Amino acid sequence: MPHSIVEYSANLADTFDRPLFAKGLHEALVRIAGGRAGGCKTRFVRLDETYIADGSPHYSMVHAQVSILSGRSTQVRRELAEAVLAVLRDTVRPLPEAELQVSVDVRELDGDTYARHDTPAQERS
Repeated sequence: MPHSIVEYSANLADTFDRPLFAKGLHEALVRIAGGRAGGCKTRFVRLDETYIADGSPHYSMVHAQVSILSGRSTQVRRELAEAVLAVLRDTVRPLPEAELQVSVDVRELDGDTYARHDTPAQERS
């Protein structure tokens, strides 16, 4: 169920270990929010155009939006946000010439209106 969208500035394409980040994110979701690893989905969006601070090229950014079903306490959501921030700090190597800004937003999906359907993989002969 947890859905994550991670936007990152293009200048980090070679210094952001996205698979390692997703692994750490999914582990944090299961450990802290009680998610199911098989239901975690993370999408990465490379941003070729950003305007950060004064618009100079000496900035880079990563923003993770993590959406989980409603019902978790503020404390749990805050703990999750801090854990995701730590995983980002461990998986993004800052560029020496650019200030790195990293942020996380944990949001709630409305359990009454969220729907999904899984189609299992077909057996292969």
